[in-house]
Amino acid sequence: MNLELLNEIDSFVWGPPLLVLLVGTGVFLSLRLGFLQVARLPKALGLIFKAKSQGEGDTSSFRALCTALAATIGTGNIVGVATAVKAGGPGALFWMWVAAFFGMATKYAEGLLAVKYRGVDEHGEIAGGPMFYIENGMGRQWKPLAVFFAAAGVLVAYFGIGTFAQVNSIVDITKLSIGLDPMYTAVILTLAVAAVTIGGLQSIASVASKIVPAMAVIYFVATVGFLLMFIDKVPGAVMEVLRCAFTPTAAAGGFAGASVMLAMRSGVARGVFSNESGLGSAPIVAAAAKTKWPAEQGLVSMTGTFIDTIIICTLTGLTLVVSGLWKGDLNGAALTQAAFMQGYPEAGKIVLMVGLVLFAFTTILGWNYYGERCIVYLAGVKAILPYRIIFIVLVALGAFLKLEAIWVLADIVNGLMAIPNLIALLALSGVVVGETKRYFKHIEQGDVDEVNGLLPDGPEEVIEQKLEGR
Repeated sequence: MNLELLNEIDSFVWGPPLLVLLVGTGVFLSLRLGFLQVARLPKALGLIFKAKSQGEGDTSSFRALCTALAATIGTGNIVGVATAVKAGGPGALFWMWVAAFFGMATKYAEGLLAVKYRGVDEHGEIAGGPMFYIENGMGRQWKPLAVFFAAAGVLVAYFGIGTFAQVNSIVDITKLSIGLDPMYTAVILTLAVAAVTIGGLQSIASVASKIVPAMAVIYFVATVGFLLMFIDKVPGAVMEVLRCAFTPTAAAGGFAGASVMLAMRSGVARGVFSNESGLGSAPIVAAAAKTKWPAEQGLVSMTGTFIDTIIICTLTGLTLVVSGLWKGDLNGAALTQAAFMQGYPEAGKIVLMVGLVLFAFTTILGWNYYGERCIVYLAGVKAILPYRIIFIVLVALGAFLKLEAIWVLADIVNGLMAIPNLIALLALSGVVVGETKRYFKHIEQGDVDEVNGLLPDGPEEVIEQKLEGR
């Protein structure tokens, strides 16, 4: 497809209305929940490892979070941040923070609703996500909106975050770092993805729960080490981020300059690409968590945005600004690699390559599951095998596409997926508030584990379907 046409479609989809809807939904939920992302963050972080994993579900809360993080911590944290800073200047990082802060409330609501309105498929496996809380929460008359979300979800898995953007980044970084031929990369990656994804959620969650914590720690240590090496430049870099968020960034070197609106758009769009708050993807796997309380899983889900953007994207962004290389001609993975090599001349490219490959690989796995749940909603379990085969083929083909078209296409389908989900979050915000109050009331009374909070007051037909299938 013509790149110019793609850019026009992208500008329309990601115009002011969607940006206002994305951030506005987060602001609205933050206000209704009393800025829960601040007041309850310590408890949410504690639940990552202490959630009891009781109640119905297919996997633990920790594994559900790791699968969600596997899908969110990916090229957006390395390549996406680089493209945002390159396009919008350092100020884009600030708007990433703003979108992430309010996005934490959005992610909380998504996780809560996913558990409240989940059901089961014909195989007896948990089925949930926006398509279920749209249909079961808002009513059957809204099913067309749920179908639209599921169709967009399959497109994102096939042509957006799930395949092309990740594969392209892996090919790019392995070629830059060790000179590996794209053909070999494509073969190795395709075989690895096929080996894991054929096993379904349990296989993906098992791999994710091992790789995600390790890769996050490695990248955290590497970036913090870099910033400590150039600690004298960090305060100036932070001030540059804040200044450029509210004033145009002048052209310098290979940087063409950026308006405040461009910085805002780049930051919000790439932030959503990275942490997926409001996109509706994370609740698909959150629904599978073993928990009695929808609000408890909401808190666990909320930490994903905090870890992904507030921590990891910030470290990448500050590394790029401190390096000063964002003003040059480099972009994407090459820009981030060059910045790392300022601090680690010998090991820099290898550290970044390992981090990016692991980030991107686990994102592919997570999105394989998201797309699969969407196709099951649309066509039933009989569509799982054809879906997986097509997904694996697209992974193989993704190695040979150009970066610019990939990011634009990913942006477009992301936007299409977000719209129905955000409508549902606004419509069901009262349910979110009610469930939140109920959960924290029982915590204060000390009997939270004595009450089965799964699907409280949920649609009777969903409960009956679930009981019949287990």
